[in-house]
Amino acid sequence: MTFMQYHAILFFLSCLMSLYFYFSFKSRRSSLPTNWPIVGMTPSMSWHFHCIHDYTANLLKQNGGTFMYKGPSFANADILFTSDPDNYNYISSTNFHNYPKGPEFREIFDILGDGIFNCDSELWELHRKTTISLFKDDEFLKLVEKTMWNNVEKKLIPVLEYMSEQGSRFDLENIFQRLTFDGIMNLLLDHDPKTLAVELPHHKLEGAIAKGEETLFDRHLLPKYCWKFLKLLNTGKEKHLSKSFKLSDEVFYKFIYEKQEKGTKANDVKKEQVEDQSLLTGFMREYKDQTGSSGNFEKFIKDTLFNLLIAGRDTTSSALTFFFYLLAKNPVAENKIREEIHVQSGIKEGEKWKPFGTKELEKLAYLHGALCEALRLFPPVPINHKAPLEADTLPSGHRVNPGTKICLHSYAMGRMETIWGQDCLEFKPERWLSKPGGLKHIPSYKFTAFHAGPRTCLGKKMSLIQMKFVASTIVYNYQVELMMGGLPITPQASVILQTKHGLMFMIPQIHQYLFPLEQPFAQMSSSSSAALFCTRCLPFNKFKSYQVLLSCTYTKRESGVAGVSSGGSRITDSWNDH
Repeated sequence: MTFMQYHAILFFLSCLMSLYFYFSFKSRRSSLPTNWPIVGMTPSMSWHFHCIHDYTANLLKQNGGTFMYKGPSFANADILFTSDPDNYNYISSTNFHNYPKGPEFREIFDILGDGIFNCDSELWELHRKTTISLFKDDEFLKLVEKTMWNNVEKKLIPVLEYMSEQGSRFDLENIFQRLTFDGIMNLLLDHDPKTLAVELPHHKLEGAIAKGEETLFDRHLLPKYCWKFLKLLNTGKEKHLSKSFKLSDEVFYKFIYEKQEKGTKANDVKKEQVEDQSLLTGFMREYKDQTGSSGNFEKFIKDTLFNLLIAGRDTTSSALTFFFYLLAKNPVAENKIREEIHVQSGIKEGEKWKPFGTKELEKLAYLHGALCEALRLFPPVPINHKAPLEADTLPSGHRVNPGTKICLHSYAMGRMETIWGQDCLEFKPERWLSKPGGLKHIPSYKFTAFHAGPRTCLGKKMSLIQMKFVASTIVYNYQVELMMGGLPITPQASVILQTKHGLMFMIPQIHQYLFPLEQPFAQMSSSSSAALFCTRCLPFNKFKSYQVLLSCTYTKRESGVAGVSSGGSRITDSWNDH
């Protein structure tokens, strides 16, 4: 090496070190990640990708609720993150028409096609009008209630009884995903895939959806050219998304073509539609009335149904998962819910458990507050994507140009002291209750689990009813025990909030008044509709091999007072805030 070469190398290294110390010093003076030349803030985001929701939530907290993430300078990947309620209200309501999903969103979520979550303007108006019409139909609402009851009585209860009898640890998140998948497929296609059974059978579409959702989240942060190149090669996570795409086409087109063929052969189409109240039949009828059958009608229907599948399966299962996670960490709240159910149900000693109807569920104010509190802390859709059509200035003072990617951060909003007070990280159902025992109204631009403005979730009421129905059944009849064994509970980087490792539970029984037993566990199959009768309490010695003290919560009710007769230890794994 010559003398000149040696000095050139030293000079180059000195420049690199100077740049490093300059940007490091600049970063220390700011709460934002270091904005490096060329690559921007990508290194910091990549380093914290395993806890991206908490990481960005902390950045928002430190920067007044809004900050600009600078992506690589060559990739047009800058993102404005905001958890400011005024910004949220302005974007989702006040100036709604200037903030559509935008073409980049449609590119990222290409798997959703022309469904309601992926379109704007006239097409979105058509979807919204049609969906509202079907959701308000009395016959459809009866079908929803019937489907919920059947799935709980003939599927969920037998599976939970089996797990309880066996003393097994099981993934409650997986159970809820199967429950909601079976339910939404029934409503959409009048088809029961039977994924929720004792054997926990595999279903190719149900298993592929979660993998695909992880890929969609990656697309938000990766430069467009990067994920498009991976898509072209059909490799990595893009391969999983492609598989989900093909499976959804295969499943939905099959039912669409069968429905068309059946409708063609039927002499009385109206009679056929009365007998079949599925959303597939309803959408086919409504869209033909409004648009005719010209164009790619089958694809349009498929996109519509797949969008509703994602909404019906994932958001409800996510909400229920984190609801029971929080209950397992807050036994006082769990007992208050159980007492409220006992008082409102009027069930007496020796009587069989009678699930609530929709009207009775509305009386469970504390349960409603607990569910809203879980949705506040763990919104199923942690971020929403927007892009302005015209240049604008947000209420926070931030200037946005046409096409600027904006992420409305619902996950962070539930953790902002400026919105919820210093106890914002605490699980307090009382936060939602007014003094006379009613419910407080929280503006949708502060409590954003169901979004806000014209794009507010159309299935909000239906989703809450389903969650209350499932939650009341489980809480009253079982004691939920979190059994993670020291494994950290962290969120998966996905467009739907899910856990990375699942949530392992055991559920000792409380009451003996579920449903009459007609066959033993050993004889049960996935097609069995027999419900089970539980014993008073599972003996403690069944669980000795697990070396865990379980709560025995059977309570005699002769005195009319509900309570926990004896308590045990609780696993206190905490959510990693990083």
